[in-house]
Amino acid sequence: QVQLVESGGGLVQAGGSLRLSCAASGSIFSINVMGWYRQAPGKQRELVATITSSGRSNYADSVKGRFTISRDNAKNTVYLQMNSLKPEDTAVYYCNLLSKSTYYWGQGTQVSVSS
Repeated sequence: QVQLVESGGGLVQAGGSLRLSCAASGSIFSINVMGWYRQAPGKQRELVATITSSGRSNYADSVKGRFTISRDNAKNTVYLQMNSLKPEDTAVYYCNLLSKSTYYWGQGTQVSVSS
């Protein structure tokens, strides 16, 4: 059983910063991909950023240059540093883990950016 626990969401003004964290626990294969997705009201869930266990990262075009994904393999934790936040970044952010062809999801954390 794998569990993902997110933290760090909140309300921030446009131009501000937030840092999300997601700790994974349970039976996790060492070679995996962790990432963040988000879902705004009335929209489909979309990829924000992913990072492999070897450190290779991938970003959605909408967040490139503003968001940085990182991870601590020893702690099975992934982070998302979000800078220069915009109102359109408002969404529920979900942590994701891909391990042995199985996707796991966190419960989600709300990020709200006011204009």
